[in-house]
Amino acid sequence: MNQFNTTLTAIPGIRVGHVTDLDAATGCTVIVCPEGTVGGVDQRGGAPGTRETDLLRPMHSVQHVNAIVLAGGSAYGLAAADGVMRALEEKQIGYKTATGFLVPIVASAIVFDLALGSSTIRPDAAMGYQAVQNATTDPVEQGSVGAGTGCRIGAIFGNALATKGGVGSALMQLPGGLIVAALAVVNAVGDVINKDGSILAGLRSPEGGFMGLLNVMSGMPTPPQTGGENTVIGVVATNARLSKELTNKIAQMAHDGLARAINPAHTMFDGDTIFALATGELEADVNLIGAFAAEVFADAIRNAVRAAASLHDVKSLHE
Repeated sequence: MNQFNTTLTAIPGIRVGHVTDLDAATGCTVIVCPEGTVGGVDQRGGAPGTRETDLLRPMHSVQHVNAIVLAGGSAYGLAAADGVMRALEEKQIGYKTATGFLVPIVASAIVFDLALGSSTIRPDAAMGYQAVQNATTDPVEQGSVGAGTGCRIGAIFGNALATKGGVGSALMQLPGGLIVAALAVVNAVGDVINKDGSILAGLRSPEGGFMGLLNVMSGMPTPPQTGGENTVIGVVATNARLSKELTNKIAQMAHDGLARAINPAHTMFDGDTIFALATGELEADVNLIGAFAAEVFADAIRNAVRAAASLHDVKSLHE
């Protein structure tokens, strides 16, 4: 592992590529997996936008995944996966069927970013294709890039009181060469919470500081029906050797980190979805990996907020 890389790409073989459209405030992020990577998924939000998640679950025949696509654009952004499939097919990467056909296994999840920038420009196949070309083992660029470009936090009263979200990544190096890492795209309706329990980012007060979404919700029997199109999506990954069932368990345990760093989480406004990847280098205990998957996913969420820059009329944490 590159000691200077503390992001997802420190796991050998994993590459990450962004495509960013700052004017339209949208983009996509692709995670390209090394050969033989086992995939899993756990989806908990009430408003998901996903593609090819069922095949990652236990009791389905496909064991390995070639890429994960995270995109803006709401459900329109799922089209970015078409371009990722085309790019991987050109590189002869994919599942080989019994009759000799090549089918790249590409799962995807999206966030709603149509309320920032242009709502008519969304991630498409061309953007997904370019994201594969941009994929690199360099440290993951964080902040208002890729799928995090148009992300907002606490936007129930509109952009003026929201805080800018984005892409974040984090990593934990464990004894024996074991690595657990995460990449999160943070577009939450809930507040982002520091490790000490204080609010790091969220719904702003007009007087300064943060209102605390739970405080606002407690005085509103019926929440606003605008500004609630939210989600946190992402990936946890390890260089451990895990079965498909245990890789799904890692995705499940990683949601504990989401709930530590976002309050409230998994609401009916959210499409919270976490993918898990196991590249198969080392034997390791699933309990250890799952526990640290939660830790690094929470750290990735906080890093996304700290790295985000103001865009259009949504201010970053630093303003």
